Amino acid sequence: MALTQGLFFRQLFEPESSTYTYLLADTSTKEAVLIDPVLEPLDRALTLLHELGFNLKVAVNTHCHADHITSTGLMKKRLAGLKSAISKFSGASADIHLSEGDKITFGKQYLTVVETPGHTDGCVTLVTGDRSMAFTGDALLIRGCGRTDFQQGSAKKLYQSIHQKIFTLPDHCLIYPGHDYKGQTASTVAEERKFNPRLTKSLEEFVDIMNNLNLPKPKKIDVSVPANLVCGVTKSECPEKGRILIQSTTS
Repeated sequence: MALTQGLFFRQLFEPESSTYTYLLADTSTKEAVLIDPVLEPLDRALTLLHELGFNLKVAVNTHCHADHITSTGLMKKRLAGLKSAISKFSGASADIHLSEGDKITFGKQYLTVVETPGHTDGCVTLVTGDRSMAFTGDALLIRGCGRTDFQQGSAKKLYQSIHQKIFTLPDHCLIYPGHDYKGQTASTVAEERKFNPRLTKSLEEFVDIMNNLNLPKPKKIDVSVPANLVCGVTKSECPEKGRILIQSTTS
C-alpha cells in the first residue's frame, strides 16, 4: 500500500526474472514514474498507463541489470516525452543521470535518489518524499541482498550502503525490492535490520558470507548488460541528453 497522501502505487511482477516493477503516480496531476520496467511485459505496462490515464514522465532503473533487459528504450519510442534515468555511475546511456540527493518529480510527488553501491557501482535506492517507502533495487532484498561477485560488486560497499543509508530510514519505512524469489512483496526497515540473516552479521562475517555464495552466473548477463548499457536498445535510439527534470542538491 502507499502511505503518502495523493500517491498512487502499483507493484507489478515479471515471473521469468522474478523482477518487481513499480508504478507511482500523482493522483491529482496524473503524472507518473515507472521503476525498473522489464522488456517482456512492455505492453502490459503501457495498457495499464492508458487505462488509468497516467502520463509517464520518467522510467528509471535502479541499476544496470544483469538478469533482464529494460524496456525503457522501446517505451520511449511509444510514449512521447518520456525520459529514461539511471545512476551516473552505472556507465549506461540515459536522458537523466542521477546523483545522490537528486529528486525525480512527478506532479506534487517526488522520489529522492540515495546512492547505495555494492551490488554494482551504479545502484540507487529511491525514497518517497515522506520517507514511508524505499525502492531498493538489488541492494537490499527481503531477508537477503544483492550478490557482489560481478559488475563492480563489493561486499564491503554493499554492507556500508545498507547500514549507513537504508537502515537509517524510519523503522516503518516500507522496503520494496527489485526482486523476490519466494513470493514476498514487501518488508520494513525495522524488520530487515532485525531479521535479515546476512545483515545482522558483522562486516567481516558479511564479507565472508558474500565471498562464499558460489552462485551460478546469471543466465542472461551476456545479453542483458550490453543491452542495458544502451537503454535496452541501440545507442542511436537512446542517446544521452543530460540531466532533464532533475533537481540537484549539488548543482
